[in-house]
Amino acid sequence: MEYFRNVGPKSATLLRAAGIDSLEKLREIGAVAAYRRVKFVEPRAVSLNMLWALQGALTDRDWRDIPPAEKDRLRADAEPGGQLP
Repeated sequence: MEYFRNVGPKSATLLRAAGIDSLEKLREIGAVAAYRRVKFVEPRAVSLNMLWALQGALTDRDWRDIPPAEKDRLRADAEPGGQLP
């Protein structure tokens, strides 16, 4: 798997375990669905920082530059019963 912005070796391993092996696959399913998959496969190994990192990878931003309102929307969508992308 290639590494991409905000995703290092540990995150890449978690993504692979969830069936996400490329940036193209991440683009296809989106940050929220990818986060949910990883959280399902490895619930104790992932935090919301993974969600921010995935969104940053998709939008070519550092995860720390994602605005609070966008983080709130992503968090709400990622919660059980949240909106599917």
